[in-house]
Amino acid sequence: MAEAGASGQPLILVDGSSWLYRAYHALPPLNAPDGMPTGAIYGMTNMLKKLFADYHSDRVVVIFDPRGKTFRNDLYADYKANRPPVPEDLESQFGPLKEIIQALGVPLLQIDGFEADDVIATLSRQASADGAEVLIVSGDKDLAQLVDERVKLLDTMKQVTYDPAGVREKYGVTPEQIVDWLALMGDTSDNIPGVPGVGPKTAVKWLDEHGTLDALLAAKDSIKGKIGERLREHADQLPLSRELATVRDDVALDQRWNAHKRGPADNDTLATLYEQLGFRRWLEEVRQGGGNGEATAPDAPSPAPQGATEVITVLDTEALDGLVDALKAAELICVDTETDSLESVRATLVGLSFAVAPGRAWYLPLAHSGMEAPEQLDWESAVKPVLAPILEDADRPKVGQNLKYDINVLAGAGVQLKGVVHDTMLQSYVLDANGRHDMDSLAEAELGHKTISYTEIAGKGKKQITFDQVAVDRAAEYAGEDADITLQLHGRLWPRVQADDKLARVYRDIEMPLVPVLAAIESAGVHVDAGVLEGVSREFGKRMDALQQECWDLAGEQFNLASAQQLQRILFEKLELPVQGKTPKGAPSTNEEALEALADRHALPARIVEWRGLSKLRGTYADALPKKINPASGRIHTHYHQAATATGRLSSSEPNLQNIPIRTDEGRRIRDAFVAEDGNVLMAIDYSQIELRLMAHFSEDERLIRAFRDGQDIHRATASEVFDTPLDDVTGEQRRAAKAINFGLIYGISAFGLARNLGIGRDEAAQTIERFFARYPGVKAYMDAQREKGRKQGYVETAWGRRLHLPNIASRNANLRQYAERTAINAPLQGTAADLIKLAMIDIHAWIGHECPEARMIMQVHDELVFEGPERALRDAAPSVAERMCGVAELRVPLLAEPGFGRSWNEAHA
Repeated sequence: MAEAGASGQPLILVDGSSWLYRAYHALPPLNAPDGMPTGAIYGMTNMLKKLFADYHSDRVVVIFDPRGKTFRNDLYADYKANRPPVPEDLESQFGPLKEIIQALGVPLLQIDGFEADDVIATLSRQASADGAEVLIVSGDKDLAQLVDERVKLLDTMKQVTYDPAGVREKYGVTPEQIVDWLALMGDTSDNIPGVPGVGPKTAVKWLDEHGTLDALLAAKDSIKGKIGERLREHADQLPLSRELATVRDDVALDQRWNAHKRGPADNDTLATLYEQLGFRRWLEEVRQGGGNGEATAPDAPSPAPQGATEVITVLDTEALDGLVDALKAAELICVDTETDSLESVRATLVGLSFAVAPGRAWYLPLAHSGMEAPEQLDWESAVKPVLAPILEDADRPKVGQNLKYDINVLAGAGVQLKGVVHDTMLQSYVLDANGRHDMDSLAEAELGHKTISYTEIAGKGKKQITFDQVAVDRAAEYAGEDADITLQLHGRLWPRVQADDKLARVYRDIEMPLVPVLAAIESAGVHVDAGVLEGVSREFGKRMDALQQECWDLAGEQFNLASAQQLQRILFEKLELPVQGKTPKGAPSTNEEALEALADRHALPARIVEWRGLSKLRGTYADALPKKINPASGRIHTHYHQAATATGRLSSSEPNLQNIPIRTDEGRRIRDAFVAEDGNVLMAIDYSQIELRLMAHFSEDERLIRAFRDGQDIHRATASEVFDTPLDDVTGEQRRAAKAINFGLIYGISAFGLARNLGIGRDEAAQTIERFFARYPGVKAYMDAQREKGRKQGYVETAWGRRLHLPNIASRNANLRQYAERTAINAPLQGTAADLIKLAMIDIHAWIGHECPEARMIMQVHDELVFEGPERALRDAAPSVAERMCGVAELRVPLLAEPGFGRSWNEAHA
């Protein structure tokens, strides 16, 4: 009999003691009008109200530890003996907090002799035995032992809900093994003895090998080395440690689990308490008839008005100790670096800012060198030893704005930032990729707050100074605000992401895990041969000179090929060629499309297009790349932009690797300069025809699916279908036409566009498209369905639920509307391809780290990944890398990824 299941409501068991301490340490000191401390009361009440809003269940129970000793003290007199007494300013908050909880109608339990964990276990087992779903709300790893198919563990600090698989992924052991795992490690906070020197990894390894603590102890004589000696030396105390770590599920309670229900709120009592404690906004809600407890905008701390952030500047060890204490106690740490460069791998760490609760921040100056700069703490001797353990602790969640940059800045300072779980830039990006995702824009849009601009503190133009020259007090104001505002933005954006399961999955499983991967790729960089580029520049220069002379001959006069005005005069006045389009200002267009449209009327436009292409490649790559080589590493470190495109694809800059032509001789010459260092080779591996395969997957068209499953040449197969020709008789011209159709339809090509691409009449192109749709009706159905879905929803989605917004899908402007309709067709294909390669990068990065550490991923370009390492290692790894790229998702057609090897990037593609 599943009583809770009948109503669809889980039994929610809140570990009140754990929450209370978190609230106490997370918030800045708050006080009631009479001076009474209220921070813990406010924090826990707000957490409880948010829980009510997130989980609409009337089966909520809050459980606290009892005063005094429990049965575990009878088992072991030193149990929790090293715990400090409850802080006086927290002790005074217990009573009012319990009154608020009860006034909210929430059952509250506190059983003498038993810890909250034991009461939670008892209620959980009762409910689970009756078929009910249970949600335990706690950050205590001890409670992971209770998790099963019906019992889940919610860690609000990390915003993660653990099922059995989640427990295994998090801790490396199953819920059934948690107690043995805890016993082996011991617990310093509870003073439970374990085996000295045994940490999580060793405990996991032993339990993986032996299954249980009893089996391990039976085989203890076979454990080698010093650690084996320690196991045997402390084996006698392990049964006691296990008993202390085991939660009791047989506590004698007055009522069974299903008797505990949340009742109506006592608004009169709440009003009295809120008034006494100074919670003005909650008081106003109660007076207006609210007060049922659901989360609302908080009283304090609230989004700070401009200039309201309290910033503590850390200049001595006492202030540093205060910062460290706050960070250790924090539920979530916002971290931001201040540097002297936008290039993370070259930047010097000038300062760090932190925030753990809205309204307050810390700024830690490290390398300010202006004339009035005060003495600052030394990074290596004073700061790094105490901050690194916190920053490198993966179990301490971090949030920031564009944390990829901070990861590499801190790596340069000798710290590996771990626990990167939230990034406000990516939260905004996942919610709506079309918007602006920089902190200043988000602060204004989300918080109505205009931030201090960099130019306000550093000046503009040639007079702008670097951050290390900014006065420390101004730097603290600027950097502290950044951390504070970022934390506030997280409070606004994350609940909206979390509320949508699909968006939460994109954020949690794709975007956030990709951050450290991209940081590693940027840090690795790629070796570029400056000598090759110098030769390419000379070569391109000679060809440009020859083309310029040819253009002058064709025009009958000399003119500046880079001048649009001079070219307009030559083309449309002197040569009297027809205008193909207009610029926004009404002048005849000389863009590439216009010039290509004139190619069959005169030779000059085609030569101009060729000259421009060479000029762009020479200036952007051949001449510019040598200047971007980092003198310290001898490599180029491009910047990957994770929140720049509407489809989810990555872009890059400094240099833009995505724009190097793939199929032209000139592009290949540039790629010749991207080389492996001595002793290594490059491996390039890319998805084959990924978007066409995704079209087959999404459209479910039987013929298209069969062609890919049979391993056919898809363009030849299309030609066979469209031109009604046996596969073996398809001509090269028919295959080229089919290729234009395949790729053109992905991008929503019209009959006019296809006619231009194939050099045929518009009617013939229209008939060709009709034949295609007749042979592939699933494709036509998909395209129609996507347009309709876009019109109804205002967005379309990738296979993983990434949302691709279409703001112009209902526009009265036909061009904008038709573009949005084409986007509705293509964006899910491009976006899913982007998601696929991102997931592959995450998986392969982890695999290489464990299985092929000699290799490293150094570039991502479109549907391609590039690796560098010893040739033997890369060739051995290639099958696994390809398999992982192809196995990252189950599609209706097989994915294909093909590796190539070479000394240069170009050779690896040959």
